[in-house]
Amino acid sequence: MLTLNAVNIPKTRKTYCKGKECRKHTQHKVTQYKAGKASLYAQGKRRYDRKQSGYGGQTKQIFHKKA
Repeated sequence: MLTLNAVNIPKTRKTYCKGKECRKHTQHKVTQYKAGKASLYAQGKRRYDRKQSGYGGQTKQIFHKKA
């Protein structure tokens, strides 16, 4: 699966390192957080599934992440 990154994000960042031997600004690797797998039994998911079931089409917008 090909994923396209909509925003250019730097791979490294110069920021303060608070380790005992370091204690100065150094290069650090940067990663983007990804959402974990949503639970099927969370209250919101159960409510959403109940609302979506049956006739009446889409009841809530489907969020398409932009970045």
